[in-house]
This record gives sequence, structure tokens and C-alpha cells, in this order.
Amino acid sequence: MKQLCHDLAAWEAYLTSQAGLTALALLYGDGARDQAARYLAAARRYVERFGNHPFAFLSAPGRTELSGNHTDHQRGRVLAAAVALDILAVAAPAADGRVRMFDSYGDIDINVDDAAPHPEEINRTEALIRGVAVGMRNHGYRAGGFDAHLTSDVPKGSGLSSSAAIEVLFGTIMNHFYNGGGIDAPRVAQIGQYAENVYFGKPCGLMDQMSSSVGGIVSIDFKDTENPLVRRLACDGFPPAYMLCIVDTRGDHADLTQEYADIPGEMRAVAAYFGKEVLRDVGQEAFYGALPALRERGPQRGVLRAIHFFGENERVVHQAKALEDGDMETYRTLMLASGDSSFKLLQNIFPVTHTGERSVALGLALSERMLADTGAWRVHGGGFAGTIQALVPRAQAAAFTAEMTRVFGEGCCYPLTVRPVGGHCLDFQ
Repeated sequence: MKQLCHDLAAWEAYLTSQAGLTALALLYGDGARDQAARYLAAARRYVERFGNHPFAFLSAPGRTELSGNHTDHQRGRVLAAAVALDILAVAAPAADGRVRMFDSYGDIDINVDDAAPHPEEINRTEALIRGVAVGMRNHGYRAGGFDAHLTSDVPKGSGLSSSAAIEVLFGTIMNHFYNGGGIDAPRVAQIGQYAENVYFGKPCGLMDQMSSSVGGIVSIDFKDTENPLVRRLACDGFPPAYMLCIVDTRGDHADLTQEYADIPGEMRAVAAYFGKEVLRDVGQEAFYGALPALRERGPQRGVLRAIHFFGENERVVHQAKALEDGDMETYRTLMLASGDSSFKLLQNIFPVTHTGERSVALGLALSERMLADTGAWRVHGGGFAGTIQALVPRAQAAAFTAEMTRVFGEGCCYPLTVRPVGGHCLDFQ
């Protein structure tokens, strides 16, 4: 197996060298020097706990959804990108089958040779570690223990999917320590989804893990959920004239479970009228031909959400082409159409059960006021009380950030850089 682990002195020399900074620039762009300091600070914390034996650096990025809002659960298409905000592990393999890990949230010590789900671990990191190990073995790969210190700059609650990043990180660790890095990125993503579904107890889709694991900008077609079609776009970012950013509108997420569940539930109810499980299997002509009956049958909101699905599923293809062609005016127009469809048809901008919660709508209104005919804005992710995404001309970036900060508070606005690499193990070049 390739040599992955080196002691602290070797890493200090490498990360401060031009070769090391070049390797970090691949992941973080202009932030390479700051990341070198972050890596070494994390390494010193690891050494304080586990001693100065050879260790490795592994990371997995957060992700941003570019198009395909609420299409994946209907086996539709999505467009997403890995971002240069990640979860970093300083880690080394452990021969005894135990995972000993610490971060700012506490300590973990579990035996991953114990494959049984532990009910007390549901919704906890331990469940994800155990689930990844079992998922590895279920596919015929090796899994084992490791010692690790984790540090993250993926903000929780930002819509950048820190949960998928940590699942991909655990898969990346076991891939490189026990399988020579030979497991491909889509499989690592599927193993992460398995861990979240079966062990963590959350019935998530696959978009987040796939985006984090593959890296770059990807279009994903979930028509065959067992073998989704994943395509890396020829471009690895946005033109320098634009800044892509996420704004956390800091709304109240409490008691929104039913609001989220109603979206796939109502879409599936429309599909069931045609004897299908999901909308991807329903022809558009058949759908529009049946509108009188669907309208009478209700609920009519489900019909509108189905119209959103059909339009958004096609829009993904056109937005991907616009990015690859460098046609930002077409991309901007399509991004606005995506946001408009989510607002009017999907209706995931504000909860109907909480009349006082309109943070996402306020963020979109402010974006429209500031960006007018120069940028674009849309809801990001699940919706109702979360984040928005904005495409901001670089010349307007400072003013946009200042206004969002004034309204929603310090640290609400995150400029995003596309990371061309997914789950990654740093090695000497």
C-alpha cells in the first residue's frame, strides 16, 4: 500500500514547502497557506492525544445544490458541486478494530468489529462510523479501526451537508487505510448513504454523499437508484466575474418535519394515480392530460409540486450545458427559473403552519432588490426555514454581503469555491 502516514516533523516540513502548498491549493485555492496552519494545528492536537507516530490527513467537502430542488426522491436529476469547506481528519489505522476519535463535540470509542446496530447510537456519530464499516464489508471491502482528531469548517445548519461530508470522510479513511484507495467515489457515497439510512436512522437520498465523494460539479441522474448516472462537468467552477454564495437566513426549523415529509408524499400520491411509485416514471403528456381528474382528486398542491418536478428535472440538463458552455446569462436565467418554480409550484419557501416564519422569503426578496438584472437567487436545499443561494456579480459582492449581514447577522453569508476533488487523502507529491 502507498505510504500515507508520516510523523509531525515530516508533515511540518512538507506543508510549509512549495510542494505542500501546491497540493493544498488543489483543494482550497487561494486559502492554501491558511489551510496549512489549520492542518498543522490539528496535527499537534492529534499528537497530544495519541503520540507522534505516523499519521495521515484525509478530508471530505461539503456540497451545494445548484439545481434539482426536491427531485432526487422522485428519481430525478440534480446538479450539485463540492465546495472548499470540509471536514478534516488527522488519523492513523488501529490494529485492534477500535475507532478512537475526538473533536470539539467530544470523544468516541467504539469497536467496529461489532456489526450490530445499537439503538442508543441512532442520530449519533457512532452510528455513522459503525454503518460505514458494515457497508464496506457488505460490498466485499475491508474495514477496521483508526485513531483520529476531526476539525470542520462546514457550518452546521448552513445547508452544505456536514452530515454527508462526515459519512464520506469515514468511507475515505477506511478506503485508504484498508483498501489501498481502490474503492471508487460513487461506491463510497452509496456506503455513506447506507450508514445514514440503516444505522443513523435518517431516510436520506444520495445527492449529498455523491457530491461530496466525487468532487467538482456533477450532474446525477437517479433514474436507476442502484446505479445512478454520475457525470463530472468539464468545468470546475464559476467564472471569476461571479461569486456563488449561501446565505443562512437563520429561520426556526422547529416542528417542520411534516412540512418536509409532505413534499415527497404529495408527489408520490400524484404518481400513484398513474400506478407508479415516483414521478420520474410518469409521462408528462399523461400527467397534463389527466389534470382535470387530478384537480378533482386533490390535493391540488401535489399537482403543482408535480409540475415543478417535471420542469426542474429538465432544467438540470440545460443548466449543466450552460455551465460547460460558459454561457452565464443562460445559466443565470435558468437559476432564476428554478427559484421561481420552487417558490410558486414546489412551495417550500415558508411553512404554512408557522405564519411568523418567513426568513427564506425575506432573503429572496432582499436578493431580488439588490441583484435585480445582474444576478440570480433561489432557495437552497430543503427550504422552509433554511438557506438561499445567490449568484452575485463580483463587483456587487461586498455590498451584498454587508446587507445580508445587517439583516441576518454576522457570519450568515458564505462565499463558495468549487472544490475539484471529493473525498481525499493528502500525500507527499
